[in-house]
Amino acid sequence: MAATDPALNWSDLDRKAVDTTRVLAMDAVEKAGNGHPGTAMSLAPAAYLLFNRVMRHDPTDPEWAGRDRFVLSCGHSSLTLYIQLFLNGYSLSLDDLKSLRQWDSLTPGHPEYGHTPGVEITTGPLGQGIGNAIGMAMSARRERGLFDPDAPAGESPFDHYVYSIASDGDIEEGVSHESSAIASVQKLGNLVVIYDDNQISIEDDTRIAKNEDVGKRYEAYGWHVQTVNWSGSDPYVEDVEELYAAIQAAKAVTDKPSFIVLKTVIGFPAPKKRNTGKIHGSALGAAEITATKELLGFTDEPFAIDDEVVKHAQQVVERGREARAAWQEKFDAWAAGNAEGKALFDRLATRSLPEGWLEALPEFPADAKGLATRAASGKILEALAPVLPELWGGSADLAESNNTTMKGEPSFIPAEYATKEFPGHEYGRTLHFGIREHGMGSILNGIAVHGGTRPYGGTFLVFSDYMRGSVRLSALMKLPVVFVWTHDSIGLGEDGPTHQPIETLTALRAIVGLDVVRPADANETAYAWRGALEHTDRPTALALSRQNLPTLDRSKYASAEGTLKGGYILSEASGGTPQVILIASGSEVSIALTAQERLEASGTPTRVVSMPCQEWFFQQDVAYQQQVLPHGVKARVTVEAGIRMSWDRILGDAGEAVSIEHYGASAPAAVLFEQFGFTADNVVAKAHASLAKVGEITGHKTGN
Repeated sequence: MAATDPALNWSDLDRKAVDTTRVLAMDAVEKAGNGHPGTAMSLAPAAYLLFNRVMRHDPTDPEWAGRDRFVLSCGHSSLTLYIQLFLNGYSLSLDDLKSLRQWDSLTPGHPEYGHTPGVEITTGPLGQGIGNAIGMAMSARRERGLFDPDAPAGESPFDHYVYSIASDGDIEEGVSHESSAIASVQKLGNLVVIYDDNQISIEDDTRIAKNEDVGKRYEAYGWHVQTVNWSGSDPYVEDVEELYAAIQAAKAVTDKPSFIVLKTVIGFPAPKKRNTGKIHGSALGAAEITATKELLGFTDEPFAIDDEVVKHAQQVVERGREARAAWQEKFDAWAAGNAEGKALFDRLATRSLPEGWLEALPEFPADAKGLATRAASGKILEALAPVLPELWGGSADLAESNNTTMKGEPSFIPAEYATKEFPGHEYGRTLHFGIREHGMGSILNGIAVHGGTRPYGGTFLVFSDYMRGSVRLSALMKLPVVFVWTHDSIGLGEDGPTHQPIETLTALRAIVGLDVVRPADANETAYAWRGALEHTDRPTALALSRQNLPTLDRSKYASAEGTLKGGYILSEASGGTPQVILIASGSEVSIALTAQERLEASGTPTRVVSMPCQEWFFQQDVAYQQQVLPHGVKARVTVEAGIRMSWDRILGDAGEAVSIEHYGASAPAAVLFEQFGFTADNVVAKAHASLAKVGEITGHKTGN
């Protein structure tokens, strides 16, 4: 250990606190009847070391802005986190540990963001946490650039570290590869990942499916890699001092993310079940618990703890308060000399939008030739850039296609990696994820939970499938991430069925808590962005067109402000009382308007409803929903270039859908729309079919 390292002062009480962690892990899983005790037992020294000696945190203020962040990527080992929160003085009690995995407890099976104090993020599926931690580390640098870019390294109140513990399962999942590769390009010296290399998973020995040298893999990415081998000796020795020295060495490397390979024996020191798949995900059983407690010098009484040990561990509370007080002095000194920065900090802390920001949103003139909604989105981002410094993002190597680059804004990239096409620096704004959609999603979530900045990320709509796990977690955590997904239909044309989203919109609408917005023209796109930014409690997906869409004449049709209500009467029926209602989204709205003209010309009063966002529409009160879609008007047609499934609630028993119930084809977009029935003629025929069902007309072509 270098002479400049803080003294560890590891005592017998610390060792007993580590053993207490193991005992509580065994007892909690035994009481619950299920869970994952093994990793929590063998990682007890590392977790206790981080929380009690390494991290800067204040258990009495889990939201303190200056704290280090901890991400448990192997969320199944939730006790690794819960027990440290208990021992180190967070508002988690012994009774909470006894309620592991039970209804309404603070200790659910996987740690959940916003539910348990001290839990920084919901990592859920394996691999996500590594990407989340990388996003946090990127966010910390971006925030430093916004508030205090000129401070010497390590001297800013916005400097802190992000620590993560990961397992074999995490590094096997592809999302960890995607995000880890990005981390090395970003040279995230504020990130330390400890990889628990115990070579055990549910199917026992990992050699059955894994043989790569993970440390060398991370060296190849460009990470700073160290190995701490506790399992290399006989008997097994947990050299805490060696791990501590490795962490200090990692913190000293400021131009690379750090990866510590920690070789452990899962379930140590259980005499029979250690180093087996059985201890990974099931209770030890009474006999094995008794034998393990005897080895550790504990009584057989469940959840027995030594008050002296808890008192010793919770000395970290006072140290945390002192660290926060010292930080507060530094923060106050910064704030005194940075009134504008302090105002921005306060605004971002509450995710408030600045006064007058709506004036920056562009209004697009009517234009029959129109504009692709992806292009409109790009113009909106450029307009918002000067007034919303918290807004930043990019795409998965599709900047030109997604229109996600704010014109003139530098890239977020170490200066030596900037390119002629994308100049930038470490505090830039435009993100480049490479062709890594899933990694992008997990990083965006990490950015969103870290602070008040508002991230967005783009790719083709059909590739949202690659990032679905991250999107679901974004919705679960109610994070205000904006997903910019372009090329939203068969309008993609010649690229063919592999790239044309057919079932995708319906599949995304099935994600609880995700708002899916498919605007019909440039002005609806502006309001879609407004709605996305005004909602701070959920993610938004923008489904945008590749092809130009007419910019509707709003002197003839209703204001695009109706977008904020999800669905609105765009064009009213003659006389104000419709016989049939045409409901469409995106590029198909213009088709519905043409069909309305033909139906009205033949004497059928027809209303057109633009429905860019079903989620927003069904959040409106019933009176508004009835105003737009009266129960008494059962003749309805929905028009969307995707499957009909998500429209059934709106269609009712008599409605007809203009949809596509099969995969697409490779041809120009206009040909595909014609061949697959997305024409005004077909919409008229479907309207007649629906009217026939309700007995309004007879003798017309049904279109079936």
